[in-house]
Amino acid sequence: MKSGYGLTLESEAKMLRVARELGRRYPVRITTTLLAAHVVPPEYAGRADAYVEVIGREWLPRLAAEGLVDACDVFCEGIGFDTAQSQRLFDAAQGLRLPVKMHAEQLSNIGGSLLAARYRALSCDHLEYAEAAEAQALARSGTVAVLLPTAYYGLGQGRKPPVAEFRTAGTRMALSTDCNPGSSPTASLLLALNMGARLFGLTPEEGLAGVTREAAHALGLGRSVGTLEAGRDADFVVWDIEAPEELSYWVGLNRCRAVVQGGRLVREARPLAGR
Repeated sequence: MKSGYGLTLESEAKMLRVARELGRRYPVRITTTLLAAHVVPPEYAGRADAYVEVIGREWLPRLAAEGLVDACDVFCEGIGFDTAQSQRLFDAAQGLRLPVKMHAEQLSNIGGSLLAARYRALSCDHLEYAEAAEAQALARSGTVAVLLPTAYYGLGQGRKPPVAEFRTAGTRMALSTDCNPGSSPTASLLLALNMGARLFGLTPEEGLAGVTREAAHALGLGRSVGTLEAGRDADFVVWDIEAPEELSYWVGLNRCRAVVQGGRLVREARPLAGR
């Protein structure tokens, strides 16, 4: 869960505290990301450098000290923050031993994902304007390309991320909803799976890996979750389907029958009629 729609210390902290509380109250694993560098607040209009400075010098250390931040993100884009500003924020985060993430190449290419790769960011989101050079850099650094087809759909974008180049380079590809009130008002990961296949041409196997193994790596959790194997946390879902391909086939139908977290059954549904 990311902050980013408050743009004040108080509201960003509130979102992160809510995220932590959800993890305490409900059987769900939550990691938090500070995305205060989402847009430039009105009071900092024309002074983006000053806003980045206050995030890195004041907000990030305070929120990290409170245990509210697991990673730091920045929207590196022509309407957001440039690479120099992003680098300053990355330096501040890494000075606190926090991993970094980036929103990059959604609307243009100003070098964001190449910068993220140099810092070995956990992930880069969007990437519609990435090309072969970015795919290769992300692959070398191990940075996960997080594809967001529901945001692509919600904004009516015309350019798709370079999936073929990612395949060729061996770039890790995760898949997510980008659930937010601005561009992707959906919380359905199944819908993201369907759109990843239909709009971006992901195979069913790529989609499934994108919401499990590669998603875990995008969160820095690849050593403990994301695959079913000995020595890893027993987090998995039981589906009422006949083949994995059905996960990216159905639209608006959730065949989840049970959820297991840490080896404990935390949700069970009645079987569908006739199944």
